[in-house]
Amino acid sequence: MPELPEVETVRRGLAPYIESARIERVELRRPDLRFAFPERFAERLKGQAITQLNRRAKYLVATLSDGASWLSHLGMTGAFLVDDATLAEPSRIDPGGTSGKHVHVVAHLTHPERGPVILRYSDPRRFGFMDLFPAGAPNPYLDTLGPEPLGNALDAPYLAERLRGRKGPIKAVLLDQRVIAGLGNIYVCEALFLTGIDPRRPAGSLTGDEIERLVPTIRQVLTAAIAAGGSTLKDFSGANGQPGYFQHNFAVYGHEGEPCPVCATPITRIVQSGRSTFLCPTCQH
Repeated sequence: MPELPEVETVRRGLAPYIESARIERVELRRPDLRFAFPERFAERLKGQAITQLNRRAKYLVATLSDGASWLSHLGMTGAFLVDDATLAEPSRIDPGGTSGKHVHVVAHLTHPERGPVILRYSDPRRFGFMDLFPAGAPNPYLDTLGPEPLGNALDAPYLAERLRGRKGPIKAVLLDQRVIAGLGNIYVCEALFLTGIDPRRPAGSLTGDEIERLVPTIRQVLTAAIAAGGSTLKDFSGANGQPGYFQHNFAVYGHEGEPCPVCATPITRIVQSGRSTFLCPTCQH
């Protein structure tokens, strides 16, 4: 599933093509993705201008000229591509143009500088979804989220307060979107390894020094991943069809049985809450 760096990569790729663009018409190739499309979705988008494209946690949020928010989640295999972009590597996502069988949404836009733009949404497994919220309406997806990990609101005092007294494993707490918005399995594994923290430790057991090191390490990992275009494990691609490359920099994730890059102890894989966790049993304690 695309995590924060992948969604941010998509946002940066789409923004030059769709910000300030007018939505001329939207084709829905099916009635639903993970959930049904909102009532009159295509009709409500038609004629609107996309004034801004933001990312909140793992969501893309396009602000429209009437103040409404067009929210998209990529699920596991969702991909936005613009114009004639094709994927650089074979993938189930490859839509093969606007007629591809996995292309479920096609938006025809007019950009004031680029002219006509075609925005395609492809999703083979259909775990992604879209929704539309009028200006000022409650948003159940965003309203309970914690601070962004790359923003100033996430600092050591904040995290120390949220971890205080927590008996659950630190990895599970970091994945709680109400604590920090946007962190996912891959990057939590990497950040905990780089700070030498065992992901199984009770969250409340972290010391002040460990928290002081963890916060900038989270930022460091996410920033490096964004610079590399995210991570492509199976299907992810950016808006230009290019895969991400940060997977080549993983220290522990996906390296079960391979030597730790620090001490050469074999990397261990365990399962926490149904998700794979990778760690060095020597370096992390």
